[in-house]
Amino acid sequence: MEPQILKKMRKNQHSKADDTQSSLNQVASYRTKRDHMMCKAFSLGIAYSSTIGGMATLTGTSTNLIFIEQFETRYPGCQFVNFGSWIAFSFPIAFIILIFTWMWITWLFLGFSLKEMQCCRKSKSPNEDDSRKILRQEYEKLGPLSYQEVVTLSVFMLMALSWFTRDPGFVPGWDSLFGLKGYKSDATSAILFGFLLFIIPGRKPSWLRCRSREKSKPSQTGESTPMITWKEFEECIPWHIVILVGGGFALAKGCEVSGLSTWVGHKMQPLSSLPVWVIVLIVCLIVTSVTEVASNPATITIFQPILSSLAEGIGVNPLLVIIPATISASCAFLLPVANPPNAIVFSYGHLTVPDMMKAGLGTNLISMLTLCFGLYTWGIPMFDLNTFPDWASHNVSAVASP
Repeated sequence: MEPQILKKMRKNQHSKADDTQSSLNQVASYRTKRDHMMCKAFSLGIAYSSTIGGMATLTGTSTNLIFIEQFETRYPGCQFVNFGSWIAFSFPIAFIILIFTWMWITWLFLGFSLKEMQCCRKSKSPNEDDSRKILRQEYEKLGPLSYQEVVTLSVFMLMALSWFTRDPGFVPGWDSLFGLKGYKSDATSAILFGFLLFIIPGRKPSWLRCRSREKSKPSQTGESTPMITWKEFEECIPWHIVILVGGGFALAKGCEVSGLSTWVGHKMQPLSSLPVWVIVLIVCLIVTSVTEVASNPATITIFQPILSSLAEGIGVNPLLVIIPATISASCAFLLPVANPPNAIVFSYGHLTVPDMMKAGLGTNLISMLTLCFGLYTWGIPMFDLNTFPDWASHNVSAVASP
């Protein structure tokens, strides 16, 4: 038995030595500790900014898309929430969260100093000059905008403009020009301008080309090819996201039809004895905690029907509870598995789980405080959240305890 024990001891020693050597190699890949900390700060900044930026528009995240689809299905009479009103409410919140998150990450990993922020008064180091030269060279390699890029940018800008002008609220939008309301939505613009990409030619037409070079080139057979073909569309479309969002709609409908959301809403009615702001804070904390370990679309899919029934049961405007829950479902900053951006930056090896947990706790706290501040500052007058609306009263009369 002794030789086997010795073999096991040697094997454990070798494995520990290999782990130590790999950790030393990882540390040796950074010139200084500050460079390592900067890699962590950059990685978390990229992940968190992509998540925070998605809160600002209805099309920014699948969570917001699920919210607006379920909300319009349950409350077709509500005309408060559209693309423009959502940006007016959530963009300042996202901007404030972004600024304070930048300050938090900078202080956590690099040390926040007001003197170091005065970059214009400080002479640049040789490393900074080299970095600027490399960035300038990479930018110059991109060259001018191509015909395809100009067309795609133009179509996108027109689609965003149609989202803003469909039903802005303060003036009649183009929605009022085409029959009854309720038959046009933001998806109408997306389908229309997406369809244009199947029609617009993928190469610049001959009558738009310049005289010198482009006219001298022989005409190519692919000139009549559109910007995107159906084969390319099938290959590039993220079908897993489409199935995930569609499955979320089916799950929400099942919770509503089966009476599960109504039953859970009735069980949560004892919360009506608490102040409304406490209820909103509890909802935000619960949704934020669940979305750290579950999919963001699945979280809002399950919680939105329940929170709608809860708001109707206690006589509170449903938007006062659903809007903060929707934004809270995107506040997944704590773990690498919380959302795809976290997982992507974690895979590069600059971060550890404790790093993400320390940074994520502060970012979650910043998000909750900013969300409550925005909701009770400009959210209440914007969506008239202090009154129980008529568009939600018909659901109260139709609700029966299961």
